[in-house]
Amino acid sequence: MLVSSENLSFGFLGETLLENINFTLSEGDRVGLIGGNGEGKTTLLRLILGELDGESGKIFRKNGARIGYLAQNGGYDSFNTVYEEMLAIFEKDRIAIESLRKLENEIAKTDGNSQEYRALAQRYESLNKQIDARDSYNYEVRVKTVLNGMGFADNYGQKISTMSGGEKTRLKLCRLLLEEPELLILDEPTNHLDMKTLFWLEDYLSAFKGAILVVSHDRYFLDRTVREIYELENKKLSVFKGNYSKYKILKAEKVARILKEYEKQQEEIAKLKDYVAKNLVRASTTKMAQSRRNQLEKMDVIEKPCLPPAPPKFFFSYVEKPYEKVLTVEDLRLVAGEKVLIERANFSLTRGEKCAVVGDNGTGKSTLVKELVKNKNQAIKLGRFVKISCYDQENANLNPDNEVLYELWSRHSLLDQTKVRSILAQAGLVAEDMTKKVRSLSGGERAKLALAVFECEKGNFLVLDEPTNHLDLVARESLEKALKEFDGTLLFVSHDRYFIQALADKVLEIENQSVTEFKGSYEQFQAFKKEQKQPPVVTETVVKTTASAQTGYRSKEERASDTKKRLRIKLIETEITELEKEDEQINLELSTPAVAGNFPLLTEKCNRLEEVKKRLDLLYEEYETLI
Repeated sequence: MLVSSENLSFGFLGETLLENINFTLSEGDRVGLIGGNGEGKTTLLRLILGELDGESGKIFRKNGARIGYLAQNGGYDSFNTVYEEMLAIFEKDRIAIESLRKLENEIAKTDGNSQEYRALAQRYESLNKQIDARDSYNYEVRVKTVLNGMGFADNYGQKISTMSGGEKTRLKLCRLLLEEPELLILDEPTNHLDMKTLFWLEDYLSAFKGAILVVSHDRYFLDRTVREIYELENKKLSVFKGNYSKYKILKAEKVARILKEYEKQQEEIAKLKDYVAKNLVRASTTKMAQSRRNQLEKMDVIEKPCLPPAPPKFFFSYVEKPYEKVLTVEDLRLVAGEKVLIERANFSLTRGEKCAVVGDNGTGKSTLVKELVKNKNQAIKLGRFVKISCYDQENANLNPDNEVLYELWSRHSLLDQTKVRSILAQAGLVAEDMTKKVRSLSGGERAKLALAVFECEKGNFLVLDEPTNHLDLVARESLEKALKEFDGTLLFVSHDRYFIQALADKVLEIENQSVTEFKGSYEQFQAFKKEQKQPPVVTETVVKTTASAQTGYRSKEERASDTKKRLRIKLIETEITELEKEDEQINLELSTPAVAGNFPLLTEKCNRLEEVKKRLDLLYEEYETLI
């Protein structure tokens, strides 16, 4: 057991936020913590960390438990470079290796038959076991693996003080992964990660030795990383076995079961009360009526289940249908400052297509969307009767000084106030929100207002940039449903892979200044990307690219280069396997008395082990560049 709670309750300013919370987090657990905005997820994390004290109940923590915590916007203050800061985590390993080298020198100067030699040899064996247990020789490889996987391959020498807030949060996550705490608590860890990094992190966490507790709105991430869901709702905590997709099924079954039991009991109570009321005053039936009344008093009454609040509702429609060809892009070039983002992009959209734009951070996804919406570039052509509506992830089109009601009404003055209020209410904004200033809204409330404004524009070509940002899980699923039912054309940028999979029938990937057009679902796109990493098979391609690769032609030199690269990868994999076996064998031999007591042989083995480690480091680095 790492952390557990027993009837834990917490309130703030006289209002109960958490009530009778019970759970147990044990070694190796993988838990996702979910709940609507304001349900108390971050508060529960702070109680677990000991930053807050409960009003009643108890919380237990294992003595000396190492807990690592990543806040939503966890800062990182240091004047070191990225690489220096991560190496500092392994200072004990560096010192241990240096101490081992010093012991080797001392042993070399000592008589092999002396008591001092035996004492030094014993210390050497003990220290070597410690180094082996901590895998100390590979600490630099571990640092590079995590930094490269988290997107810092080109930032080793950058000062941390010069980084953005998002980069510092990512670096804090790197540190936590390298420190390997017994319990890793992550609050929205996917906020600052691109697709490639997300997939890497999910794979890395699958092999993480400690327990994990993660708060996330990323349903795809939850499905891949957790085996249990904690749900906070109406001040209570419910536990469901399985990932997020399994939770959805179990939650629906639980609500239906409790509601059925409640309704059945209410029917029984009504019958008993009716019998008592009719028969209590009759002498012949008084005893039976009293028996029924006693039965009522002893009954364990089922509380009426708190049904989930009604989710927000969105509905997208348009007035005029466009021609078949909605968008055509030919030889589009996009530049930001002096940086070329996209070179010679060619793609198109037809009526009814739903297209996701994906790519690493900084490749130009949002820039592309803005350029399409402006429609002032000669390379961009919209079809006849196309009306674009755009959703901006920053909600920059909202006036912060307007009241919520006026913000929507001023744009659509022909609507009556009742209709405007109804649209806002369906989006999840309650009556008391109507007179609030836009600037005082939370991120989620502001997103719902922007979506209500977006909905009323009635575009037949919807362009959305990160529409799920700030929305809780229920709101995301409502937006998904509405966009899925929309029969117009859709182009959207999103880091929410669950959202992409639910909607997209086409994917545009921006990579290396090129735009690749893929017809199919996001799942099919991912499968295709994985196939690309394998040796190519001669098949009819379903992809067309926007630069010279559009024809699918590959020169003789390119094919020869690919073949050479694949052969080199195979050779490296073979050599790494052999060296890792040798590394393991040498470590086993070093722990035997026959080697530990024979200094010349011991020195020979240690020197060979060092050579193996260095060679492996070089091979790992080369392998990462090739794949």
